[in-house]
Amino acid sequence: MAMEQEKIVERLLEATRNLSTVVDLETYLQSILSAAAELTESETASLMEYDDSSQQLCFRYVPWFHREAISSTKIPLDKSAAGWVFLHVKPLIIEDVKSDPRHYVIIDSLADFNTRSLLAVPLIFHGRPLGVLEVFNKTERYRDEDIYILESLASLAITALQNDSLEKDLAASQKEVRNLDRMKNEFIAITSHELRTPLGLVIGHATFLRELTGDRHQEQVDAIIRSATKLKEIIENLSTVDNYQSGGASLRSRKISVSRLIEDVTIAFRDMAAKKTVTLKAEIQPNEELSINADGNKLSVALSNLVKNALTFTPNGGHIIVRGSREGNSIKVSVEDDGIGIPADDLARIFERFYQVESHLTRKHGGMGLGLSVAKSMVEHHGGRIWAESKEGAGSRFIFLLPLDSKPEEPAPAKPFAE
Repeated sequence: MAMEQEKIVERLLEATRNLSTVVDLETYLQSILSAAAELTESETASLMEYDDSSQQLCFRYVPWFHREAISSTKIPLDKSAAGWVFLHVKPLIIEDVKSDPRHYVIIDSLADFNTRSLLAVPLIFHGRPLGVLEVFNKTERYRDEDIYILESLASLAITALQNDSLEKDLAASQKEVRNLDRMKNEFIAITSHELRTPLGLVIGHATFLRELTGDRHQEQVDAIIRSATKLKEIIENLSTVDNYQSGGASLRSRKISVSRLIEDVTIAFRDMAAKKTVTLKAEIQPNEELSINADGNKLSVALSNLVKNALTFTPNGGHIIVRGSREGNSIKVSVEDDGIGIPADDLARIFERFYQVESHLTRKHGGMGLGLSVAKSMVEHHGGRIWAESKEGAGSRFIFLLPLDSKPEEPAPAKPFAE
């Protein structure tokens, strides 16, 4: 008996280990049926699943020699032992099927099989029956130990079935997401292209009218130009992200000074910062060469978007510091502010295209949620990495690393933002 128990445990452990490496579901479930028949000393076994459309049980897995005869047969719930197990959600032993009307004798005729006794247990997932596992014709009488064995194998079987179902659902969802992303990219590309020409005409003619009208209507014309320029910026951002994400963009690399780039960007936003009484300054490690082969224009746009984002979310009287330094085999650039900060739940998504921390019903700062996405695309196109650290109410720090060679280092893990 001790050897029998050891064999049972060993076989169940083997089936459990194999569950984590299932490649072919049918092969695994056939091994479950083989184990069920062997460990309960039964002649054969079968696995049935509930079919919602017919509200009956159907054979999912049976021994190969019965497959052709009964694979398409449906089992009624009210006229079968398997149906009784499914409806009552508990095991059933029938020692003599001839004396029990719950046995569905039609299957014996179809399979040319003589059922003498059976044991059936439900396949349960989250408390709900999804099918039935059966074994037939034990050499002796079925015992409680056989029920435990079959219930253990039933748990492994339903786990394998659910894993397979989840994988199929995931694959279908990923395909749908890819299709939606393709459609979105096509829409952005077409819309951007179609809007450029009329928008260019609006800006051109409005600029011409400003020269003609003089001071009388200058305020109105300036409003047109500002709004049209803002639309142009949005369209350019859309096109930029789309080009980088679709692989259509190219870099014009040359040796540039990141120190000079930081200084130029800081100077460019000094007037905007002054209007908000925000202190904007650059801090670059002295006597350190911060040169790199890169597309200076694109990195300038990336850094400008980070500075503009900091200005947007830093209140009057705040401070913004743009830093540059050498870190290992990379150049590190950061933009730090003492603004409103970013909620922890939003931090992981702020670089997504169109994502905005504020609700569209409560937004105060404008924009379409493209600036950070553009910055991310441009940095990553250079082989770099970008991330953010923030504490709500205390400010934010945006950092990107640019590799000095073709194999950039991984950035250090994000540290807690210091107040």
